[in-house]
Amino acid sequence: MADFELNAELRTDKGKGASRRLRRNADMIPAILYGAGEEPLSLTLAHKDIHKACENEAFFSHIISINADGKSQQAIVKDLQRHPAKDRIMHADFLRIRMDQAITVEVPLHFLNEDSCVGVRQGGGNVSHNMTSIEISCLPGDLPEYIEVDINELDLGDSIHMSDLKLDEALSIPSLQQGADHDHVVVSVNAPKRVEELDVDAAADETADDAAADESGGDDASGDD
Repeated sequence: MADFELNAELRTDKGKGASRRLRRNADMIPAILYGAGEEPLSLTLAHKDIHKACENEAFFSHIISINADGKSQQAIVKDLQRHPAKDRIMHADFLRIRMDQAITVEVPLHFLNEDSCVGVRQGGGNVSHNMTSIEISCLPGDLPEYIEVDINELDLGDSIHMSDLKLDEALSIPSLQQGADHDHVVVSVNAPKRVEELDVDAAADETADDAAADESGGDDASGDD
């Protein structure tokens, strides 16, 4: 697992105006660190540091060391607020962790053997990713960087549900505890549109065009009379 470390400063000047000044004048962003039964800490982070960390997918599913006020605390990214039009992070939320307490984290999915799966190789099917990440629960020490989903054996019309994912015993999917209705499809292989269907569609379009042309011609003829 990669190591991530962020240096922060305690933030005493709060409010929207203070946050705007941080971003505009110092290229810093406001952040908050909370959880684990401790008081929330208002922080300031250098935008360039967190922006660079976000370029690594693993940043979002790894334990981060946040250094502030002479103390290092372990946390995970809980939420990032981004500018709607610019490549800018506006605010960061970090959740403190304790190594003996389970956490719930969104972990990316990595799909294997897409080009060689049965439905694509033999049937010309298309792979449809219904999910690109999944929320799991585990102890911080068991947190995976990503979860692999092997679709090599999927044929046309086949799919993999959340309950089909092969997870370590230390991992669980909280939504599955809510019942079968929450066992969503993760990935599927869909059959391509058949040539016959394409021909039928083309013929229907041609018929519609001919009918429109005939109707237009008939109107012109009646007008001449």
